[in-house]
Amino acid sequence: MDDDELISVLPIHYSNSLSPNLHIHQFPLLSRPLQTPPAAVISGKRIRARIKPVTRRLEIHVPVDPRPEVWNGERGKELGAARQEDDREKNQDVGKMKQMEGEEPRLTEVRLRSELIPQEGAYMLGVVRNGQLHLQPISETHQFRPTLTYLDIMSRKSRRSKGDAGSDDDSDDGPPPDPDEPPPPVQTASKKEKKPLEVKEVQVSARKAADDKGNLQGGLSAVRREMLLAIRAEDDEVWNDLDFCDGETAEGHEVFEAVFSQNEEHLECKSDITAFLKGIKGL
Repeated sequence: MDDDELISVLPIHYSNSLSPNLHIHQFPLLSRPLQTPPAAVISGKRIRARIKPVTRRLEIHVPVDPRPEVWNGERGKELGAARQEDDREKNQDVGKMKQMEGEEPRLTEVRLRSELIPQEGAYMLGVVRNGQLHLQPISETHQFRPTLTYLDIMSRKSRRSKGDAGSDDDSDDGPPPDPDEPPPPVQTASKKEKKPLEVKEVQVSARKAADDKGNLQGGLSAVRREMLLAIRAEDDEVWNDLDFCDGETAEGHEVFEAVFSQNEEHLECKSDITAFLKGIKGL
């Protein structure tokens, strides 16, 4: 509008010095700050993290609050034993989580596992300081949620204790059957005498189906196999430990200062406003 008043002009400083290590980490189910509980800090526990570089999977291990009024120690033993068995089945290198010899396993931390979220367009981190807007590109976006796979172990033990071990054993023998493949024939015993089969002449004509429909069954099976291979590859990949630094630590302040560019070189724009507007989707 013509009566819009120009309030101020902000010089923009763009830098990619932190690329590709600048991410957005979202915690949809976290109702408190991502910090170690004070009672766990007193006992020497800290937040830890690890990554699978190839599959881009991250985990953050947050110590639980061990106070008796908020934590059930006996239940923690049951859950700790289930998690230990779950880690063993998945060939997980627990590293520092290994307990001392003879020590009973306990659930002492909550594991937050990441899910890579596809980015639409270019995401930027922007911070205004001293009247200047500093921009850094964001390479990845992850959402973290608690991983509770050890509950499957407890459920399996519960079914076995109720006499359902046979059906549970069958469910553990490899992946479920492919829904795209026809089920195996069921053989039933016939009590009646078999009558001689009558031979008849039948004419059959074959017609080639359209490519978009004829390859549907095989395509679905191929997608399912790719998913299973991806899951297996992730389970086989080794975790790499990371150092988790809180925002109030010296390391956190050092990384935050790296966001701000000290370069005063002017960038030259090589595109006009028309090309810019045409590049905006949906405009």
